[in-house]
Amino acid sequence: MSTTSIPSSKTPAKTPAKSRVSYDRFRAWLVASATRPRARLWLVIQFAILHAVIWTLILINLKAAQDVHMDVAEAWGWGQKFLWGYGKHPPLSGWVAGVWFKVFPAADWATYALAMATVGVGMVICWLVALRVVDARRAFLVVVMIALYPIFNFKGFKYNPDLLQLVTLPLLVLAYLNAFEKRSWQSGIWFGLAGALALMTKYWVLTMIGAIGLAALIHPERVKFLVSPAPWVAIATMVVAMIPHIVWLADAHFVPLTYAGDTYSLEDAGLVHQLVAGYALHNFALLALPVALAALAMALVPHWLTLLMRAPSRIVTRAWGRGANPGVNVSQALNVWIIQIIVAVGPPLGALAFSIYMKTDWGISLFFLVPLALVAIPALRVQSAVLFNIAAIWLVLSAATLAASPWIATREMAANSGNTSTYGARSELARELTQAWHARFASRWAVVAGTMESIQPIVFYSPDHPAALMPLEAWDSGLTSREDARTYGFIGVFDPTDGRLPAFEKWVSETAPNAERIVMTTRRFTHGKAGPSMSWNVYIAPPAK
Repeated sequence: MSTTSIPSSKTPAKTPAKSRVSYDRFRAWLVASATRPRARLWLVIQFAILHAVIWTLILINLKAAQDVHMDVAEAWGWGQKFLWGYGKHPPLSGWVAGVWFKVFPAADWATYALAMATVGVGMVICWLVALRVVDARRAFLVVVMIALYPIFNFKGFKYNPDLLQLVTLPLLVLAYLNAFEKRSWQSGIWFGLAGALALMTKYWVLTMIGAIGLAALIHPERVKFLVSPAPWVAIATMVVAMIPHIVWLADAHFVPLTYAGDTYSLEDAGLVHQLVAGYALHNFALLALPVALAALAMALVPHWLTLLMRAPSRIVTRAWGRGANPGVNVSQALNVWIIQIIVAVGPPLGALAFSIYMKTDWGISLFFLVPLALVAIPALRVQSAVLFNIAAIWLVLSAATLAASPWIATREMAANSGNTSTYGARSELARELTQAWHARFASRWAVVAGTMESIQPIVFYSPDHPAALMPLEAWDSGLTSREDARTYGFIGVFDPTDGRLPAFEKWVSETAPNAERIVMTTRRFTHGKAGPSMSWNVYIAPPAK
């Protein structure tokens, strides 16, 4: 007898739903991770890595039709020998490049990765600085504001001593805040070492060291700090750590100071005022972006739409309050405010007083404290929702820039098709010159001579990586010499439109009167589009017999 089973009348079991993280749960996770002691450091490191990866990809796309900047190529060349100085600057940027390119090849993408790794490390250190001044919630807001600051993305494409200061100067401020708080001899040692490390990056950091010194003298708690061993141990440690470089500086006849004096002294007062105004406006415009986006993130907290309809002013005013704020260490915040004010106004005033050529790039390292200085205002109230908003703004803008980067690069190339300084094919010239040397002498090409802007990319792109010699400058890098040029031979490369050409030809005639003289023309094609054509005067001097 057959039986038929009848389905039970009970409600059938539900199919397990796919797990989905809701908007509210993700926002709660982000806030918890940003504030929980065991999770917050890892979150910031992950954020810095993600930022570095995304912006490396963006820069690869944006710079596809360009050679690396001459500063980057120069740092690569310095890194081939670990010296105590490289003519124009102290050695740290060359050392870092040398270590990096022991691991990575001499390729364009590796230079952009180095630049973004540098700013990524700087971001993490800025977060550690913020934790000395504000609570973890505000510190995370600070680090995302820094990621939105163009110096840490678009403007951070070229690795050089200015960019490396985004690591060493935050480290110096961190060491100072630590020493100011602990006032021990151990904290003084770390403070002194951080000062020496900063000075080994670029002498420009004396502006920050001076600002820190003035902050220590101005601060209401100065007596406690000054009678402690910390500042005096720091000074002694910094001096001792700098001795090897000071010895090199004396042996090199203080050529970096000669370089600074020859390059950045001006006599035209009108031009000085124009440059200072440009410096101030440039850096104000760069800072306006992260500040405006942070203000937007604060405005878009829950119920903002209702407020917009009923009481629009409340969208702004509700972020401000009265009374004590346990989220801010006012004593350390005062240090940050004083330091930032001094480095903001001091250099421009100094440029006006001493008629100095004020480069906009000098501001790269001086304004990383602005987000912290603003977030540390005690009256400012930071809601949890702000952290999610600012992170979402960063992600949307970064992803949109990545998607648009090929189009941006194409538009930029079309708009600047004749710009030889940006789109000139120096990499192609490097490879052609290497082949020409090998065809003539069947040996490694050891020395290239010319001006920095002409020959540094050649050093980077040539398979032989010849050492750079700039005979018209007094500040030799120490990587090669005029005697090496006579012994090993050299190729001289010069832009025929450069007004220094007669002086260079005179040097070639005196050094290698029998040098072969030719003209070479280069042009790069990117995605089927032609870049500008460039002609070069080339001088090939054979090795000594």
